[in-house]
Amino acid sequence: MAINQAGIKGTGNSDMSEKATFAAGCFWKPEYIFRQVEGVVSTSVGYMGGEAANPSYEQVCSGRTGHAEVVRVEYDPERVSYEELLDIFWHCHDPSQRNRQGPDIGTQYRSAVFAHGAAQEEAAAASRARLAEAGTVVTEIAQAGDYWPAEDYHQQYIEKSRRHRFGAG
Repeated sequence: MAINQAGIKGTGNSDMSEKATFAAGCFWKPEYIFRQVEGVVSTSVGYMGGEAANPSYEQVCSGRTGHAEVVRVEYDPERVSYEELLDIFWHCHDPSQRNRQGPDIGTQYRSAVFAHGAAQEEAAAASRARLAEAGTVVTEIAQAGDYWPAEDYHQQYIEKSRRHRFGAG
């Protein structure tokens, strides 16, 4: 089942929260970074921007679905602004790399902002333009579409792997 503009399934969080969705290469690192931000209510990793319904990780990695790996951030705009989240997004990956981040290559690793409404789209475009003054920026900006949550083992992957690695899980 896709989770769309209506909300993040099962969070039980305040109606005052808002969503932001970013593609910044492999979704594990950006999710970890956003989870550390004061004002972020929850995060989830998944897939957006493609054609197939409910794709698996293997299907997305094949490059045939058109999806990007994304982190969906639910945040309290009274504690952290969308502009602050954009700044974190720009700094947690290389927005000058087309369809890759580090050793990860493929369209699923593209840099993109999936805006939830016109205000986010305008803020993302202005932020990208400021960044582009310093060099090449290939980040796509598009309206958010259907969000397909990734498999459970991808959710909070870095936190889970650290617990396992250090004997706490």
